[in-house]
Amino acid sequence: MFNSKFSFLLLLLGFTLVMSCSEDEDIITDPEIEESDVVIDVDPGNFLVDGTNLTISTVECTLSDGTVTTCYQISTTSTPTDHDMGPWCPTNIADDDSEGGIWLEGGEVYDVDGAFIENMAAFYEDDAWQMYDENGDIYVTETLDDCINAANPNVGDAYRNYCVECIPSYITDVSVSFFMPVTPVLTSQVTNFNTGPGAANVPSTRGVSLGGVEFSAPAPVSNILGAYTLAPFDDAGGHINVHQGYHYHAATGVSRSIPQDDGHADLIGYALDGHGIYARLDAEGEGPTDLDACRGHYDEVRGYHYHVDAAGNNNFINCLTGAYPI
Repeated sequence: MFNSKFSFLLLLLGFTLVMSCSEDEDIITDPEIEESDVVIDVDPGNFLVDGTNLTISTVECTLSDGTVTTCYQISTTSTPTDHDMGPWCPTNIADDDSEGGIWLEGGEVYDVDGAFIENMAAFYEDDAWQMYDENGDIYVTETLDDCINAANPNVGDAYRNYCVECIPSYITDVSVSFFMPVTPVLTSQVTNFNTGPGAANVPSTRGVSLGGVEFSAPAPVSNILGAYTLAPFDDAGGHINVHQGYHYHAATGVSRSIPQDDGHADLIGYALDGHGIYARLDAEGEGPTDLDACRGHYDEVRGYHYHVDAAGNNNFINCLTGAYPI
């Protein structure tokens, strides 16, 4: 499904306000929005509400700019109903890409098949990578304790050279709520994630998919690799930890999307400020050329909205242009 060619360079992942952009994008500094421009409310009918895994209610809320308004409370078990979760780790170096997930590195998406695991020493130019035994069987975490311990930044040697996967049965009691204004409110200054008023309310979340799954912050790839572990994503760009449950680190075109009548890129979710999040490419395979620093722009049909970054960049959007609930 994805690029499985092995690069032999250790590529450093750096994230700044303006993330790595594809060649068809031209990032501008500020959105050109007028007070008379169209504002599009969040449409709860776009979500896959099932009354169990995903429910939506309205609550009074205060936004980061002081606006008192009405917000949607999106309560979810972090369990998608629009696609299966996994697989993540293959079990033998002979396994094809149907037995494993994907890895995001240096702007590229790689299939985590058996050959990828077998060639990790060459891929990262480091002979310390040896994630399989003499029979070709890959070392994979097998229990909830393994899942928790291997995710510890101070994991040490116990899980060195393990493929880390946490499975859905570990998150049966996860419940989380996300809030966003019914009507988006643009602000005069963008909010960088983890900074500004109410920063504690946006520790990692960029937005919510139409299936009720978190669009999360970039995965801490350097920490994962530094422990000689690999924590693949499934083909939808998601994986599991016991705190967040299932969550996405990239948009790969697998989760629920809503095509646009005019050929614009599909709607795939909403940001915390209530602005729509759309796929990167339109029906012709073209990307936008007028994005601002947050990866947003305006049109008269969708109002102000965002377009996600390329999947290989381990990123969705760069900042928030609107006010968000605190």
